[in-house]
Amino acid sequence: MTHGPAGLRFDWLHRGEKWGMREKPMSKPQSQRSISRNRKARHEYELMDRFEAGLVLKGTEVKSLRGGKASLQEAYVRLEDGEAFLVGANIPPYTHAGPENHEPTRRRKLLLSHRELQKLKKGLKEKGLTIVPLHLYFQGAWVKLEIALARGKKQHDKRQSLKGAQDKRDMDRALRRR
Repeated sequence: MTHGPAGLRFDWLHRGEKWGMREKPMSKPQSQRSISRNRKARHEYELMDRFEAGLVLKGTEVKSLRGGKASLQEAYVRLEDGEAFLVGANIPPYTHAGPENHEPTRRRKLLLSHRELQKLKKGLKEKGLTIVPLHLYFQGAWVKLEIALARGKKQHDKRQSLKGAQDKRDMDRALRRR
């Protein structure tokens, strides 16, 4: 077996007197299973750049997340000493754990590349920008967090986006009736 361009694996098969080549993808695409979404973020903020970050978690936190329990409602991301941390996210204690259980709202380190950290740091220097967590999910066996660089919306911007969404729903209803 040899590896070729674009991540394809080539298996050489014997077919009588001929040798053929069969292409197979090297790995299967991993599925995403949602744990928690921060629905308020899309209403409260204008989202700019999005990033996917890994999380440093304890074993009891992962087991609790597999049960589908977590909340990002009061969570935010803070940059300290060149590292990113998720603050205020609530992962409830695992019910079957003993005294080694985790603290539900502890700070959790985010795993981002140096380049992504530099983009976030540069974005935070701009006035009015913040980093908000959007979506916590499993990707294969790993827990991932989608974060975004965002600017807070003013009250009239929120009203305008709600009005636009309502108008779109009305148009869709009218088209379905026809």
